[in-house]
Amino acid sequence: MAVALALQQAEQWAAAEDIYRTILEAAPNHADALHFSGVLAHQRGRAEDAVALIERSLELEPERADWYSNLGIVQQERLRLDDAIAAYRRAIALDPSHANAHSNLGVVLRAKGELAEAEKAYRAAVRIDPEHSDAYHNLGVLLNAQKRPREAALCFSRVITLRPKDPEARRLLALAHCTLGEVEKAVEIFEEWLEDDPDDPVARHMLAACSGRDVPARASDAYVEKTFDSFAASFDSKLTKLSYRAPALVTEMLKRSGAAPAQSLDVLDAGCGTGLCGPLLAPYARRLVGVDLSERMLAQARERNVYDELVKGELTAYLADRNKAFDVIVSADTLVYFGPLDPVAAASERALRPGGRVIFTVEELPVGQNDAGYSLGTSGRYRHAPEYVRAVLAEASLHPEIVSAELRLEAGEPVAGLLAQGTKTSAG
Repeated sequence: MAVALALQQAEQWAAAEDIYRTILEAAPNHADALHFSGVLAHQRGRAEDAVALIERSLELEPERADWYSNLGIVQQERLRLDDAIAAYRRAIALDPSHANAHSNLGVVLRAKGELAEAEKAYRAAVRIDPEHSDAYHNLGVLLNAQKRPREAALCFSRVITLRPKDPEARRLLALAHCTLGEVEKAVEIFEEWLEDDPDDPVARHMLAACSGRDVPARASDAYVEKTFDSFAASFDSKLTKLSYRAPALVTEMLKRSGAAPAQSLDVLDAGCGTGLCGPLLAPYARRLVGVDLSERMLAQARERNVYDELVKGELTAYLADRNKAFDVIVSADTLVYFGPLDPVAAASERALRPGGRVIFTVEELPVGQNDAGYSLGTSGRYRHAPEYVRAVLAEASLHPEIVSAELRLEAGEPVAGLLAQGTKTSAG
């Protein structure tokens, strides 16, 4: 067991699994081997095996609070939220001082919308362990979503005290200051971050977003890749999907355009991410291609087994080399990382066959906020005005159709967006 645990901690998972298998062949009711082989199954992406093994270990030793906490983590990752809550509460009943179980319970309660109970769980965690940085982080996220930015800022400040160079805490503290109207404090945070790490693409992009200085035409490849690689495997990314409407919106517009789900079209999912659009587009696609900058996102898209090809690359450059290759190009919440849309619209027109269409979402810029028709917000995302989007599509010889849409929920509020379609009418 000691060797297997050491190998598991060193992420030599295949070797650890071999030892657990040998132990369980000799002693099928070895509770420790059952439990930690279950944890290992979870680490290797086999969630159902993990639950079965961990539950079997708990049948043998039902008083292990840590083990119930581990069961909760697996159920949380599976989005079995009620089962996760039950596991965390059992861990706390066995050990009321289990700070991790309190903190994780708060995460799942927040996911279910039980915000007051989630706050209690986070506060219990930090009361038990005043240096529990994850609990402070989670509490700050909750308070920010409840429009309590000053309290949130205190939590993120505490995280930075405990983890001085934590990039996510720095980013969230800066955004809390922006919400409070203290943009100059946000600018200071990003400037200090860049003093520590001059090449950090997130700090550089967010400094431009908050200060209005050196605003790029689009988010850099490095910013997009780093942001989404870090987001790909997180529980929060899975929660976001629960209120994330962009994939359904672009697919619904494709359906309204008269396209038949007859697997007859060559379709590009531009900025495919983890592949949320893939299963919705597959009925229309003879060939379905996804392109994205985040390798970790692509790895999750690959697991869906619906794409014929997945490509790591920047979408405008990819489109430039694909003359008349596609009947449909969709892009759900990707062009929010672009300021001027002219280059990607022109590249899309060239990559479409006659009669083809590009369908995408962007966040809406309120009328009169920027004469250019687009603006980089303090969130780090660009927003676009309807008339600007319409003009860009028309200039690219793509007949425009634009409607307002709610893209997702953010801090409990709907995000105003645009659902746009450009249809290639020329035979050029």
